[in-house]
Amino acid sequence: MQLVLFDLDHTLIPFDSGSTWLRYLMQRGVLDEAEFAPQNQRFAQDYMDGKLDIHAFQRFCMSFLARYDRRDLEAWRSAFIASIADRIPAPARELVARHRTAGDLCCIVTATNDFVARGFADSFGVEHLVASQAATIGNGPLAPFSGEMIGVPSFGAGKVGRVEDWLAAIGRRWEEFERTLFYSDSVNDLPLLEHVSHPVVVAPDPRLRAIALERGWPVAEQAGAGYAPSRRDPR
Repeated sequence: MQLVLFDLDHTLIPFDSGSTWLRYLMQRGVLDEAEFAPQNQRFAQDYMDGKLDIHAFQRFCMSFLARYDRRDLEAWRSAFIASIADRIPAPARELVARHRTAGDLCCIVTATNDFVARGFADSFGVEHLVASQAATIGNGPLAPFSGEMIGVPSFGAGKVGRVEDWLAAIGRRWEEFERTLFYSDSVNDLPLLEHVSHPVVVAPDPRLRAIALERGWPVAEQAGAGYAPSRRDPR
């Protein structure tokens, strides 16, 4: 069995899931555009500049979850995922489906909070998700959000530890897999790309493209297009 990890934003999907979700809520009039749009844009620029304060960003993303009833949030998320379904490239869906059909253990690993990311994971048919975890008040399925984050954000080196915690929770270990793969677009994911046996770079940012070319890592311009390692791959 292979362990196959997928980054979400700009890897499986050609946009930022968290920012797109916030814009959707602004368009619906749920969030005040004058309040949220400038902050959202600033964080997006910080990410591109490589200076994102991930804790501040997560507090921003999770703060508004605490404002609304969980039933309303669930309904908005369902409508949001339906609204962007045609923006998910068919090759990305096919890539995930191929790995699932092969019996690989698949997991989406993303910095996006788990409430939003779960909608995308379900859309891809992926059961397992490692994401920044939004805290709730209580443990029920409709427990309200507190606006805080639990533990380490699923970002940068934090993704390695979060994946290890997830594997331990399901009774698995890195060493038992014949191959471990991670698909990602961002240099921020370098720690996890270096940790797996088969890093796969997808539509990379310039810094990650340079690293991939130097190290001989495969580069695809779209998830599912051009590269999907087989069990015969000697790497």
